[in-house]
Formats: sequence, structure tokens, C-alpha cells
Amino acid sequence: MISPAISSKLPWVGTTIFSVMSALARQNKAINLSQGFPDFPCDPQLTEYVARAMRDGFNQYAPMPGLPTLCEEISQLVKAMYGYSYDPATEITVTSGASEALYCAITAIVRDGDEVIVLEPAYDLYLPAIELAGGIPVRYALNPPDYRINWAHLKKLINPNTRAILINTPHNPTGTILEASDLSELAAIVRDTGLFIISDEVYEHIIFDGKVHQSIACYPELVGRSFIVSSFGKSLHTTGWKVGYCLAPPQLTAELRKVHQFVGFSTSTPFQQGIAWYLQNHRDKIQGISAFYQQKRDLFLKLMEGSRFRPIPSSGTYFQLMSYAAISDETELAFSKRLTTEYGVACIPVSVFYRHGSENQVVRFCFAKEDETLQKAAEKLQKI
Repeated sequence: MISPAISSKLPWVGTTIFSVMSALARQNKAINLSQGFPDFPCDPQLTEYVARAMRDGFNQYAPMPGLPTLCEEISQLVKAMYGYSYDPATEITVTSGASEALYCAITAIVRDGDEVIVLEPAYDLYLPAIELAGGIPVRYALNPPDYRINWAHLKKLINPNTRAILINTPHNPTGTILEASDLSELAAIVRDTGLFIISDEVYEHIIFDGKVHQSIACYPELVGRSFIVSSFGKSLHTTGWKVGYCLAPPQLTAELRKVHQFVGFSTSTPFQQGIAWYLQNHRDKIQGISAFYQQKRDLFLKLMEGSRFRPIPSSGTYFQLMSYAAISDETELAFSKRLTTEYGVACIPVSVFYRHGSENQVVRFCFAKEDETLQKAAEKLQKI
């Protein structure tokens, strides 16, 4: 069979590192601390609510913007957390995962030649989505050990072609968070401009050491220009359900929905209804998830004490960065693969979160795992 030649829109994109490392982990029967998903079940009450929704007939298309009952619960959750009221009908859209929300937000506002400032290391969806929309990613590098933003330097990247700034807090892969001072700096930079903000806040409920998540929703002067993206996959331990959502003012929501209706149209109805019932009765469990994951982080750090790895502080997410500078001078990818094949623990090289790589001898471990899984992984890592 002869196929016509195709000129790739994403010639630099291959199989994601998450698929590569997970496959390598399976092949070598390694403990998988690479891809960010829990190896423990979600709350049985949540699965019962979903089963009930199926039994009760919630099995056809949901309304394109999302089930009204779920949108109402999201609105109440956001108000309880941040004090800002989003209208369930005109400012909240349920999507098939946070990834779809991010893609739709980018597609809705980015035009040919528009520039979008992205902080690297960056989640691997950002750059391809910008380029597929005809935009140009402008990368701002965050560097270890603190991965902090110098806002004066970032401001210099803004020019008449700049369309948006994409932020992520708590930050994947580094585990850093934006402080109130950061959001104040951001507000000052975009004030009196036409810039949009896309804020990836999928780990908003996983933040440690008594710190408070600084959502865009806490800053009224930023709300009017911002898409805020979050995900129940992270907060309810249900990554495979792919239920996310986007908060945005009516004029931005209207544009996002124009894209959303032609990408996925609507998200799984029984999952939406089940989550709505769960929020009505168990919202406190979401708000208590930080303590749960802090225990996981602290256990992993304690188990790794005395090893040749050196931790880089994690203030949020369920990821822990570790420096292996005392172990090897290999590239991060080579070290990660050898860790998987020779020692039986899979991780992610942080260099892959930079478009052109950035070798700092740092790898990412996911600690959203059973305590026993973390103990077994640490035993293997302690032998290096």
C-alpha cells in the first residue's frame, strides 16, 4: 500500500517519556515511580456513586458544558477554598481531563504568530498545543535548586506579539509553588495589558508544610483575564476517569466552549454525576488530601535518608525531585533508564521537561504509592 507523504506538524515530538519509562518498567518488572498515578484505590464510596449513576440511567451524553449539578458543586468548592464565586452556567466547563481544558484554552486564544510564555521545566502538553494553534512558545527556564521565577527577567520576554503567560502551581515536575508575592508580581506585569493567563492548578489540593495554595481565583484583578484548569483525577485518585474542568469569565468561557464542543463535546456522564454526589457529601475529604500526601512525601524522604540521592524540597504535587550528582555524571535519561533496568526502580529525567534539554543531574519520583511500594523502592535505591 502506498501512502501519501505527510509533513508533520510536530516533527520534534515522539512517544512521551511517561509511556517510554512505564513500558521500560513493565519490561524489567521495575517499581514504577515514573508516571504520576496512584497505585491505590479511590474511595469506595466514590465508585459506588458512579455505579449508582449508571444504574439510575446517567449513561447518555451530558450537556456540553458539564452536568449542572457538578458545575454547581465545583462553584461551591472554589468559593469555599478561595472566596470567589464562579457562575456554574457561564464560567465553569467540565472537560475530559485537565489536558483537554488546557488544549481548548490555548486553542481558543492563540492565533498564528502569537507568543506564549511558558515556564520550563514544563508539562509536556504545553508546547505542542501552542504550536498546533500556530503560536510560538517563548520559554523561560527555571533552574535548580529552587526553581524560582525572576519576574523582572520574565517581564523582558513580553513584546507586542505576546498573547499569554502559562503558569503551573503547584508545579509539575519540580514540586515548587507560587507564593502570594509571585501572584502580586504577575498582576503588576499584566496590568494595563491585553495578556491572558492560563493557570494550570491541577495539584491545588496537594500542598505541604502548612502553606496555602495561591490560586488565580484569589486575585480579582487576575480573574478577568484567566483560564484556571484543575482536575478531579489528582484530588480523587482517579486519573483514569479523565474528568477536569476550566474556570474562566463568561467571554473566555464562551470561546473555550467553541473549541471544547468539537474536541470531546462532553465528558463521561456517570463519572460527572458520581463526583457531584461525592462532593455533596464528602467535600471535606478533598480538602484533607494535603495531609495524606504529606505523609507519603515524608515517608519517602525518611526512607531515602542515608542514600546517595539528595532531595530537592517539594512543597506540593505528589512528586519528589532527587539529585544524583553524587552517584553519576550520566545524562538524566541514561541514568533513569539504567536505574530502571539495573536497579528496578523507574523515574523520570527532568531534562525532558525542557524543549532542548537541561542537564542538572536531577530525576523525578512519584510518591503517590502505597507505603509498601515506597519502602520496596527505597530499599533498591539505597543499594546504589
